[in-house]
This record gives sequence, C-alpha cells and structure tokens, in this order.
Amino acid sequence: MSNAGDTAGIPAPEGHTGLIYTDYEIGQDNLEGQVGPFGFDVHNPVFMVSALSIVAFVFYALALPEQAGAVFGWLRPWLTSTFDWFFLTSANIFVIFCLFLIVSPWGKVRLGGKDAKPDFTYIGWFAMLFAAGMGIGLMFFGVLEPVYHMAISSPLGTPSPFDADGNIIAANVDQAKAMGLAATIYHWGLHPWAIYAIVALALALFSFNKGLPLTIRSAFYPIFGERIWGWTGHVIDILAVFATLFGLATSLGFGAQQANAGLNHVFGIPISIPVQVVLITAITGIALFSVLRGLDGGVKLLSEINMAIAALLLLFVLFVGPTVLILTDFGQGLVAYAKDIIPLSNPIGRTDDAYRDGWTAFYWAWWISWSPFVGMFIARVSRGRTVREFITCVLIIPSLVCVLWMAVFGGVAIDQVLSDPASSAVKANVIDSYNPPLSLFAMLEGLPFSSITSVIAIVLVIVFFVTSSDSGSLVIDTITAGGKVDAPVPQRVFWATFEGAVAIVLLIGGGLSALQAMVISTGLPFTLVLLLMCWAIFKGLRTEPV
Repeated sequence: MSNAGDTAGIPAPEGHTGLIYTDYEIGQDNLEGQVGPFGFDVHNPVFMVSALSIVAFVFYALALPEQAGAVFGWLRPWLTSTFDWFFLTSANIFVIFCLFLIVSPWGKVRLGGKDAKPDFTYIGWFAMLFAAGMGIGLMFFGVLEPVYHMAISSPLGTPSPFDADGNIIAANVDQAKAMGLAATIYHWGLHPWAIYAIVALALALFSFNKGLPLTIRSAFYPIFGERIWGWTGHVIDILAVFATLFGLATSLGFGAQQANAGLNHVFGIPISIPVQVVLITAITGIALFSVLRGLDGGVKLLSEINMAIAALLLLFVLFVGPTVLILTDFGQGLVAYAKDIIPLSNPIGRTDDAYRDGWTAFYWAWWISWSPFVGMFIARVSRGRTVREFITCVLIIPSLVCVLWMAVFGGVAIDQVLSDPASSAVKANVIDSYNPPLSLFAMLEGLPFSSITSVIAIVLVIVFFVTSSDSGSLVIDTITAGGKVDAPVPQRVFWATFEGAVAIVLLIGGGLSALQAMVISTGLPFTLVLLLMCWAIFKGLRTEPV
C-alpha cells in the first residue's frame, strides 16, 4: 500500500486522501478474461470451474433423481444438527461487529471518498435493497412463521395455546403470541441484515476506496495480499458463486411453490412439479428480459414497481384487518424480541431443537448463501454513503420494516386462528395440515376482496421472483468476470438460465428438503469467508482517514 499521491499511475477514488492498494493493475491483469466463441468473458478458472460444476450438478440431479433426493433428504438434518452452534455463534459475531462500527470513529468514513455523492435516492436505494434482499421470503413466511412458532415449534420451550384436541388454552395465549412474533422477528431482524451489511461494506470499501475490482476476493487483500490474484482468490470467488446460485435457487423454488398454490387457490390450476417447472421457466424468461435491460432499465424499475405493490398490499391488510390489534402486536413483538434476543441467540444448552435446528440454523445458512448476491448488489448502489449511514440503513431500518410486515401479516393470521379456530383457513393449512405455500392465501381468504388480493399476491410473488433472478445473475456475472460490471450479455443470459435450471432440478430431486439441503451445504463454508471478512474490514478501515 502507499499514499494516493504515489500510486504507480492508478488514480485514487474521488476525494480520497487515505491509502489505496498499488497492485490493482497486477490484479486487473490476472482477472482479465478472454472472450470466447460464445461471447463469454472467460475468467479462468472461476468461470469455467463454476459453470462446469453447475452444469454437472444439473445433469446429475436429472439423471439420478431418486439417488439425488435421498442424498438431499439426509444432508439437511445432518448439517443443521451438527453445525447449529457454528451458525448461531457466527451470526452473533456479525451483529456485534456491525453495532461496533456504527459507534466507532470509522463510522464517518465515506464509501468512495470524502467528496463522493450517492448514486441513488433513499427511495430507489431502499426499493432495490428490499426487492433483492427479502422479497420472496417475506411473502412465503410472513403468515406461516408467526403462526407456526406460536402453535408448534415452541421456541425456548414456550407452551402452545392449543391442547392435543385443538382446544385453546387461555392461560397460554398471550405468551405464545408474543413468542410467535419474537421468534419470527429474530429470523428477519438484526442478524440477517448484519450478514448482508458485512459483505456489502467489504465490497464497497475495497472497491470504491481501495481501487480493487468489485469481486469477493478483493475484500481479502489485507489478509492474503498478492495471493488473492491466485488460487486463494479463485476459491473464494467460486465459493461465492456456489453459495449465491443455490441460495437463489432455494428462493426461486419457494416462489414457484407459492405462486402455484395461489394459482390453485384462485383459478384451480393443479399443484404439481410440472406446473412449478413451467412457472420457473416462464419467469426465468421474464428475468432474462430484465437482465438485458441492465441495472437502471430493468432491476431498478421492477424493484420500485414491486415495492409499490407490496406497500399497497401491506396497507390493505393493516386497515382492513384488526388495525389496533396489529399495531399493538407490532409494539409487543418488538418488546418481546428485545427481551428474548439473547436467549434466542444462545447456541448451547437449548432443548428447542425443532426451532433452533429446523429454522434458525437453516435461516442463517440461507442468509449467508444470499450474502454475496445481496451484498454485492447493495455495494454497487451504495457509493457515497458513510459507513455509519450505510450500516444504520442496511441494518436497523430494514429490520423495522420486516418487523412491521410480520406484525401485519402474521398478526392478522394469529387473530384469525385464535378468534375462530374452527373456521380459520390459516389454522387448517398451517397447524392442522402443514401446507406452507398456501398460508398467505389462507390468511387473505379471511379478509374482504380475497379474490382480488390473492391475484395481487400472486403477481407480487412473481415480480419478487424476477427481481431476485435478474439481480442475482448480474452479481454472479460480475464475480465470474473478475469484478467487471459490464460483462458480455451472453454471460448474463447463461447464469440467469442456470439459476432457473438449478431450482427446477432441486424441486424434481426432493422439493423443499433438497432446496434447503443445498443452501445449507454451500452456506457452511461461506460462513468462514464472512468471519475472515470482518477482520479484513477492520484492517481496511484502519487505513482510512476519519
């Protein structure tokens, strides 16, 4: 490293007065690809290893679906029960590190240099962040999870409000409701957004302030030095590609199942794997069109449309449902979350295996697998923000919005279950008969204009599907092209196509279990990458002027 004024011909970022890395040109030469016969900017060996491995995985799952299904079915419970402590401990570290950066002197560091200006307004920035970061998950789990944790999973040993015959136990209702919301908020609050913030901050800092390529390996220059241009960096980027692709495939699988359930609920279209394959294929085609239009013309526009529709649906449920009760649940859920966040985060001495292993360990692996995708996407649109502003917005504000979403959708569903359990469609499809993709539509059935709002929900799921797919393919394309943000179009098409293909073969090879197994298996090694990334951020910020 050297001061910006003597950097071997490399211009410092605008307004930058700190230290940048002098070996950017060397690294750029090593990361330059060669345009192949199909228009691919081949970044050896990251592109070739990643692409060939994904193609081989798709053919294996299609050729031997029963064997693949058996492997997936065994892999998920083994990983979550064996490494639950590791996932929980790591997620706690990420939250503590982010909170430390907010209050530290380094919070004043501006991404891109002291004179850098934000590229997007707050509205546009938040829209892209939410659509890419939590979209399908909020739709899929917004009703399902609060009801399930209230009645079935018993987080921290909290008793269910129902006895064995399905009768309500009045003495347990208040405690079960509070825990249902607190246990859900825990999965959608500070911890997942801290995971995203770590990756996004690392990428933004080392790209915008240090002059390195916008790729995962760049964050590790303070630790590995020149080795990031060799196999050390190749392995990091390949792990990022695998984690991102399988994390996205899991979300696309959830989205296809929920869209299929909605179409069955409204139009009577049968629920089946072939229908879900058709849905994934059609929506991947729409995503390809968005990818071809680029960040501003495709992803940003769809994200803003998506957030507008989501906000309208949220307001409808809030004001048509029991508004006062929902707002009360919002406050009580925050209080319960604050009270129980430490015991829920505790990785040892727990007896609630169904909740800790079946939900929390899977969630942390899923968020970690999404982190290269969401982190790079957030980094690309966050130039000009200070570290303090960046982490506060990415960590705290989105958490509050997720809490509101869960309090509205989950609160209405819980009220329907407890006020009239005999006729509640939510109780029938979550508690009595576990049917996760239908839970949202079951809740809407208990509100006015359900046929209209169900169609809107289907559209929302599909658009979230598209924004996740096109955003993800842009990010994977950037990683495999060595950090270039303008890689050839055929390469973007390749990755968008294979995201859909992986989702299809996982659904065929084992459904939800297969999706969850692969996301955990790729999230596990990438957790180590994120832990190292915290140390790299610390070392990088120490060289920035404050």
